[in-house]
Amino acid sequence: MQLKYPQFVHHGAADGVTGSCHRYVASADVHLLVDCGLFQGREANKGLEIDFDLSCVGALIVTHVHIDHIGRLPYLLAAGFKGPILCSAPSAELLPLVIEDAFKMGFTRDRRIVERFLKQVKTRLLPIAYKKWYPLRDEPCLQLKVRLQRAGHILGSAYVEIELKQRGSPSESWNSHRTVFSGDLGAPHAPLLPAPRSPYKADTLVIESTYGNRLHESRRERRLRLKRLVEKALKDGGSVLIPAFSIGRTQELLYEFEAIIHEIGMQISTQENSSELWKGITIIVDSPLAAKFTRVYRKLRPYWDAEALQRVYAGRHPLNFESLLTINSHDDHIRVVRYLADTKKPAIVIAASGMATGGRIVNYLKAMLEESRHNILFVGYQVSGTPGHEILKGACSKGVFGNVELDGQQYEVRAGVEMVGGYSAHADQANLISFVRGMRHWPKQIRIIHGSNKGREGLKRALTQMAEGAEREIECVLPVRA
Repeated sequence: MQLKYPQFVHHGAADGVTGSCHRYVASADVHLLVDCGLFQGREANKGLEIDFDLSCVGALIVTHVHIDHIGRLPYLLAAGFKGPILCSAPSAELLPLVIEDAFKMGFTRDRRIVERFLKQVKTRLLPIAYKKWYPLRDEPCLQLKVRLQRAGHILGSAYVEIELKQRGSPSESWNSHRTVFSGDLGAPHAPLLPAPRSPYKADTLVIESTYGNRLHESRRERRLRLKRLVEKALKDGGSVLIPAFSIGRTQELLYEFEAIIHEIGMQISTQENSSELWKGITIIVDSPLAAKFTRVYRKLRPYWDAEALQRVYAGRHPLNFESLLTINSHDDHIRVVRYLADTKKPAIVIAASGMATGGRIVNYLKAMLEESRHNILFVGYQVSGTPGHEILKGACSKGVFGNVELDGQQYEVRAGVEMVGGYSAHADQANLISFVRGMRHWPKQIRIIHGSNKGREGLKRALTQMAEGAEREIECVLPVRA
């Protein structure tokens, strides 16, 4: 008997890059939600409210704790969602920190209200181990189970396998269907985390396409370029400002800077004399949230990859080294901004947010963006409409400076602006293709989400060419938001 389930309804990140939220329909009255994230940048006008029926949604599955995947959780609970929140064990540690920050930004800073909300979230969290099936339904005519696999995007990130078995009556044989939601897949050889491995099979694959039309630099190339760009910036006699997300990117950058400093320290001499530039350099993490995440990263060391653990066993401290300075209080933050703006002492500053949409990086930018001796280094995707995207567009070209609006005021982009795209925590087109090619049984349908039009179209072409080259049929769908 041919059944019409599963079905898919996309409530966000279908025809865009943010607001990831996807409904998996196992039957008329059995639904799951995969992620429930905030819209950002030009997509922010798509709203915050949960505008769909939750009466059949039995559980929320969280792929990882970036705000564009879980930021609408307060609204989901306010709309009446009563089910459990399934996620990996590391995500269960990190999620309350992210949600607390989001709740304070979007709702209230009243401590009692925040604590009450966090208590509600924590009672819903249901951590499940990687690689193990977790049963959700076991009925005479419907069985449903879920499994998480490492996605290599940030600590705790997972792609989701959903196995559905159905039959018309207890006397009939089962029909089975395997769905894989990629979440955000990490790039191979990324710092700290093991690379994702392809699932054994998928009948339907729902896959991200953030970099669906682009390729990253190799790990070695991007570290060398990071080192060169920082050294160029330090020679200018100013600060290097790096907008970075508090979770994932900040820890990866610390890991890479520790490696660069360690390698330079091991060298007797260098032709570029780069050791003098790095000598005494202070690397500042100016984000209380990033500091909390970094402490959790250290605590969850068993989830690091073999390379990172090898450094630890050798007596090194990849996320807690001598030249690292963490700024916590707001008063200290203001003092550091003024000090770096008024002096020529070089420093590397890592501060949230990654797209300069808010947070402490904005104060640094307002103080230093209009001086050419400072440099801004972007290390991740900049969504159209965000200040980060506008700064990249406004970078000096042939003596012409662009502008960006920060806190309602226009600033001229005179600082140097560079981009190291290879530090994206997302897989590139080649990695996404390999994720599909590595399956023993390829999907019959691939639903391409979480990308710009160019990213989704580029990945669709590449997947279609791969299937044609292997003489297989794959239906590639570009869904739209419900």
